[in-house]
Amino acid sequence: MQLKSVVQPFGEVNVYPQNNGDIDIVATILMVPDIEGARVGLALDGSASMKKIYGISGVVSSFFASAAVTHNVVEPVARVMVKYLANFAATGRVDLINWACGAAGELIEDLGSFSGEEIEQLSIKGPKIPWGTGTKLLPPLRYFINKYKAAPAIGVKQPAAICLIITDGIIEDLEEVKEYCFKYALEIADRTKPFIKLLLIGVGKEIDEKQLEELDNMFEGSPVKDAAGRDIDLWDYQVADDIQILEQIFKEFVSAETIVTHYGRILNQAGKVCEEYSLGVPALMRFRLPAGSTAFTLEFSGGNVTQDITEALPKDTDFPILT
Repeated sequence: MQLKSVVQPFGEVNVYPQNNGDIDIVATILMVPDIEGARVGLALDGSASMKKIYGISGVVSSFFASAAVTHNVVEPVARVMVKYLANFAATGRVDLINWACGAAGELIEDLGSFSGEEIEQLSIKGPKIPWGTGTKLLPPLRYFINKYKAAPAIGVKQPAAICLIITDGIIEDLEEVKEYCFKYALEIADRTKPFIKLLLIGVGKEIDEKQLEELDNMFEGSPVKDAAGRDIDLWDYQVADDIQILEQIFKEFVSAETIVTHYGRILNQAGKVCEEYSLGVPALMRFRLPAGSTAFTLEFSGGNVTQDITEALPKDTDFPILT
């Protein structure tokens, strides 16, 4: 389970309880991503349920005009994200589309490619083609993969493209998406297709976070590896309300080879040393806590930070809580 309440400087903390009560932890440290040569795409949900977030009330009569005033929260967010993402794009521009448009939510509307300055001039009011009556994720996925298929295959540590997909609802073709992604991962492993990182951003109150997590974890334990033997993890997800700083979008873009400080160690809440980093604390940490642990502390020269993990622990565990 990926923790929702993460303490900085951690970017992502995944908790994996084992059958014997031990707890495996995979945690990343937030960093400004070191990305070179990637193409970048941003997809905005164009389904009808998004109208409210775009500030469209649906009220026709002027009688309710003053009461029906709502704000377009998508436009400023999209502009901020394009400005930020353009910094990491090989072209200095972000490819922008609307997705989940039209009948059954299967159509794509290509809005163009924008720099951080140009996006300020774009009116982002929702799709010009019909709003969608469903939310199909496979069309934008295929769109981006086809668009970036000629991008150089830089490797899993350095994706050829990064695609952010914003959604507010339930994904209706989840199984088809998973099947398509698994086949694509095999092509990455065969070096016939470039690695593309896909990031789902959930907005609003109707998102199905279990679906987002299912995509995020679909390659967990998978035998599919790249040429260097590394896992091929296509998906990551983030709930918009949980994003405090934009660097959280790239919380998985770190590696065990990146050292953030020269020494550190991991202790659980009982003070037991669980891992020691005598050669430096990596940006991607993997360690194991003993049964009964409810938190861990990263101690480093100059400070420490404690992360509670109880939200991810089984509630009916028979293992004693250490104090």
